[in-house]
Amino acid sequence: MSPGKRSMTMTDEERLDCLIVGGGPAGLTAALYLARFNRRFLVVDGGQARASWIPTSHNIPLFAEGIGGPDILARQRDSVEQYGPHILKGHVSALHKRADGFTAEIQCATGKAREVRARRVLLATGAVDIEPDLPDLPDAIQRGLVRYCPICDGYEARNRKIAVIGHGDRGLGEAVFLARTYSRDVTLLTLGQGMNLDKAGREKVKEHAIKVVEEPIAALDQDGHRILAIRTRSGTEHRFDILYSALGIKIRSDLAIGLGAEHDEAGALIVDDHNRTSVSGLYAAGDVVRALSQIVVGMGHAAVAATDIHNRCELPTEDEPEWPTRARAEGS
Repeated sequence: MSPGKRSMTMTDEERLDCLIVGGGPAGLTAALYLARFNRRFLVVDGGQARASWIPTSHNIPLFAEGIGGPDILARQRDSVEQYGPHILKGHVSALHKRADGFTAEIQCATGKAREVRARRVLLATGAVDIEPDLPDLPDAIQRGLVRYCPICDGYEARNRKIAVIGHGDRGLGEAVFLARTYSRDVTLLTLGQGMNLDKAGREKVKEHAIKVVEEPIAALDQDGHRILAIRTRSGTEHRFDILYSALGIKIRSDLAIGLGAEHDEAGALIVDDHNRTSVSGLYAAGDVVRALSQIVVGMGHAAVAATDIHNRCELPTEDEPEWPTRARAEGS
């Protein structure tokens, strides 16, 4: 039996070479690399990958006809599992730094608790989109009724009537992105939030002919597959072909921040060129990292991180230089 196939049957006294937290595209890419490096690793998958919400993506190379998020994840899991049973359903409830690596407390989907020791940890915990507060329609993004990534599928929305749900700089920024790239018929729905635009903001709205609706949404019509129309509190009806949400995301970086990892004001982790965080032995990849939020970017992070983990795996964790010193030396 190869070293990689021992990961799920190891005793509690043994250490993993790497614990991967998160079973989305980034985590599963790292898993494939580590499996092929003959490393002992485990993926803890909470089953909440943001990619699972994607109806169809056309930004994944080799899939010209497009591919859905659930299909991406299923194919990746199949690829990893041909090297052994490396994926555990559950979530990491706590992560502790030790002199020789890390200890993770895992709540398995079966209800059992488990403790795992690992020399390295790769966080691929991703992010979750903030759902718009629409009348009688919870989880509109997760259900695919509202889109969240115009970089991924804005091309399919070209020359159509588009609404962006959002406010502030983020909402206006996404409306401008869509208006300058894909459609001249873009409306910004603020859900009752005042925009309070400065001169530059007003000029952007005028330049791109963006319509702004600040009234709250009182009701909407939908056919189960898409939202057909919205009505504001005054009774005005608005019809759109496609709705996007630009309300932001909640980054799942609590485990890393709890260990003191450097992060930005939104909670996104700061990493170096090898996707190492400021905590020695802790890596991060995908949407949890401050970077462009795209599947292929997350996969790239994971490939870089997994290769660095393999190359450094025989070195004692405590002997590695601290991150700030290493970052300066490497010009990060």
